[in-house]
Amino acid sequence: MKPRQIQKSFTGRRRPSSLLLWAAATVFLWTAGCGIHPSRGWPGWGGPGRDFKVPAAGLSTSWPAEGPPQLWSRELGDGYSAILADGERLYAFYRQGEDEVAAALEPATGRTLWEHRYPAPITAKQDNTHRKYGVGPQATPVLTREGVVTIGWNGNLHCLQKETGEVLWSHDLARDFGSTSMGRGYSSSPVAYRDLVLCLVGGPGSGLMAFNSGDGRVVWARHDFRRSHSSPILINVDGQDQLVGLMEQEVVGVDPETGELLWSHTHGLAGGLTVSTPVWGEDNRLFLSTAYAGGSRALKLTRRNGKTSVEELWFTKRMRVHHGNVIRLNGLAFGFSGDFGPAFLTAIRVSDGEVAWRHRGFAKGTLLYADGKFIILDEDGTLALATPAEKGIEVLAQAQPLQHNCWTPPTLVGDTLYVRNRATFVAFDLGAE
Repeated sequence: MKPRQIQKSFTGRRRPSSLLLWAAATVFLWTAGCGIHPSRGWPGWGGPGRDFKVPAAGLSTSWPAEGPPQLWSRELGDGYSAILADGERLYAFYRQGEDEVAAALEPATGRTLWEHRYPAPITAKQDNTHRKYGVGPQATPVLTREGVVTIGWNGNLHCLQKETGEVLWSHDLARDFGSTSMGRGYSSSPVAYRDLVLCLVGGPGSGLMAFNSGDGRVVWARHDFRRSHSSPILINVDGQDQLVGLMEQEVVGVDPETGELLWSHTHGLAGGLTVSTPVWGEDNRLFLSTAYAGGSRALKLTRRNGKTSVEELWFTKRMRVHHGNVIRLNGLAFGFSGDFGPAFLTAIRVSDGEVAWRHRGFAKGTLLYADGKFIILDEDGTLALATPAEKGIEVLAQAQPLQHNCWTPPTLVGDTLYVRNRATFVAFDLGAE
């Protein structure tokens, strides 16, 4: 089916200073000019630039049969929230029984430095899906100057002091702002912008919201858009910073300072089925993809005379990304396409929506891009290194060190890869010998 064209050393050989060197090297952000304060390590969903690209170097290109060297492993709790890092601590978010727990960990050992727990019983009816796959938390926290901001399954929003775990401020998004109730819980990861924490909330008059990162006061709350499971991104359109959110029935762009609606475009799929994050490129093209009855589309954004116009370039159902992520690279968008049944690693041309290639060697998975390579983690626990090309990928190393369900994208800090499945957290050394 042709796309529809539309006119409109933690180990003995690793030097302990590598983490500090990495922290210094990532003071800048890959954000195409967005006004985000500098962060180190892995500050939130998608890493330094929220695009799953990492400026790393010197990664190994071969592993033993059992996989890369393991630095540590420990059970913490249920959920799919990704691991954060700031050069001093790791931050994890998970469920233990009826409690949600945020914790700081020592990067070298995984030892708990502090934890904050609070009661978070699941109020929604738990069906077989919940029992099979867990009840979160799903959303990945974000680091600000002041703290680490978490949003749990029920919409409990907390900002915790990074050194101690002390609660600096909190909100209940469902009770206080009418956040959309969804059967899989709250999954949209917040984003930090200057002195703001930006969230997709989905309540009446509070479809999108901004909180002051220091004291938690509401800076703005705008619109009636109902949220989805997708996480927002920050982009820069011809010199203007914009917050992009893939909501229940549309993708929208707003001014992150005020919440003013700058543009919107229909993407018709029920919000409960809309999960993946939109992806931006320097060519002013926004790529988004959803599974089931959804598909992929490319939008061209242009700003003239203070107004942003949006033009749909193409739409196709030949790529349908479920709950994985997408990476843009050299004119291609890469992601695992499919929902039930096989989900092939797919490369699609952003210029025209033509599928460049499909690779059938993995289960449904997630991607990072670092040191000219893809780091692939599929849902069955297969971990791989591969080099992408115009006509396919070359797998350099592959092993299965984890078990199902590995639905969380890994975190890469220097040459240490932090990975989790539903309950186990593991650190691997990816450094070259």
